[in-house]
Amino acid sequence: MMEPLGLPVGNKLPPWRQQLRTPLLRFSATPVRRRLGGAIGATVLAGALLAGASAAPASAATSPSVAPSAARSLSAAATSAAAELPPDGDSVASPPGANDWNCRPSAAHPDPVVLVHGTFANRYENWLALSPLLKGLGYCVFALDYGTIPGITSSGSGLLLPIGGLGPVPESAAQLGRFVDLVLKATGAAKVDIVGHSQGGMLPNYYLKFLGGAAKVGRLVGLAPSNHGTTLDGITKLVPYFPGVADLIFTVCQACRDQAVGSDFNRTMASRPDTVPGVSYTVISTVYDEVVTPWRTQFLTGPAVDNEVLQNHCPITLAEHVAIAFSPTALHLVTNALDPAHATPVFCG
Repeated sequence: MMEPLGLPVGNKLPPWRQQLRTPLLRFSATPVRRRLGGAIGATVLAGALLAGASAAPASAATSPSVAPSAARSLSAAATSAAAELPPDGDSVASPPGANDWNCRPSAAHPDPVVLVHGTFANRYENWLALSPLLKGLGYCVFALDYGTIPGITSSGSGLLLPIGGLGPVPESAAQLGRFVDLVLKATGAAKVDIVGHSQGGMLPNYYLKFLGGAAKVGRLVGLAPSNHGTTLDGITKLVPYFPGVADLIFTVCQACRDQAVGSDFNRTMASRPDTVPGVSYTVISTVYDEVVTPWRTQFLTGPAVDNEVLQNHCPITLAEHVAIAFSPTALHLVTNALDPAHATPVFCG
């Protein structure tokens, strides 16, 4: 029942993907796609500004591993709430461990965790490591796709999965809000915790600040979030010199325009404090971030904020903007942030 809405209740991965079912991955299944993940991938945007951009067609991949009878047993609340979620383009399979709509939160982990991918990414590949890790720890885990552009990034057939995170950030934040409502109705929980990467670590803060999300979120954890925009190591300063090409790429990826330093969107975000009362924030950054630059602009200011630097816990790690979502050290910081009462010494790896 949930599959036509792009909300699979489980996954049956193809044989060539099954070896990836491990809690801590040290690298992604598709290195090429990983380099496109995250907020405004530096190489992608730089090339687009100079030569334009085109999106490769991709196929949707959803294949539930549960029996039809299990899908029919979903609660009426979940089914009703699902109808409120608008289509998000051709759907991508859920990462292992995510979107089990029969999951009920435990006393140990009462808040479901919602995972929000970055720009030029999707829920499957962005969360191949964290989703099964959290599921194995006993969390109810949910992940959405957002900001896809049908006919441009999420149609046709091919080996690459659809990419998302391209639409205007306020619209994507509203989509996140509807997804959160769906999760709350399906699970009966009072609040969710959110973990996001890159744009996915920043846009939930728009939801908290401007769309009433603060009452529905307990914790927000951002991996390399574009909280105050990015200069892309100065690449955004070239935009005035290539207005035609810039307009083209910003038309296809309006989230790219929103995340540039000095954008109207960032001025709107700056019109209110970084944080809202009642929500705990954790920012996890790497000094080798080449996408959200300068990397210190990822930090938030306000009460209940913990700004973490990966290299303070593991000086030898070279994880950059994309690899941070697969770094064992970063993922350990995430699990500590979600359950600070049971935090453990951070693993360096």
